[in-house]
Amino acid sequence: MKKALFAYAGTLLAFLVLDGLWLGVLMAPTYRALLGSLMLDQPLLAPAAVFYLLYVFGCVVFVVLPALSWRRAAWLGALLGLVAYGTYDLSNWATLKGWSAELAVMDMVWGMFATSVACTVGHWVMRRVR
Repeated sequence: MKKALFAYAGTLLAFLVLDGLWLGVLMAPTYRALLGSLMLDQPLLAPAAVFYLLYVFGCVVFVVLPALSWRRAAWLGALLGLVAYGTYDLSNWATLKGWSAELAVMDMVWGMFATSVACTVGHWVMRRVR
């Protein structure tokens, strides 16, 4: 149980830092330019918090805990990121005006990278706990 909690905390911290930098610093102008009026002036914090808590729970249960090595955590994390972000982005591209192939691909690659790194960090933290 202790290892799982540390794995969760490490994965969550890594994912929040990465996604905060991505959404808040690096890509905010790009998302605003591509999505325009679809975006809120300020994100809703409650659904965002639920997303992060739930997504990281999935990362820990499906990737971090069962991975036997950091390499496996990285590869499975990338795969989970592709599936999760792909589901979101491809559905949006298929149904929303203004959602482009460029945005879908960019976001899916980001999801793969961020999930891979966060799962690797979570796995590393878990392995350090006695």
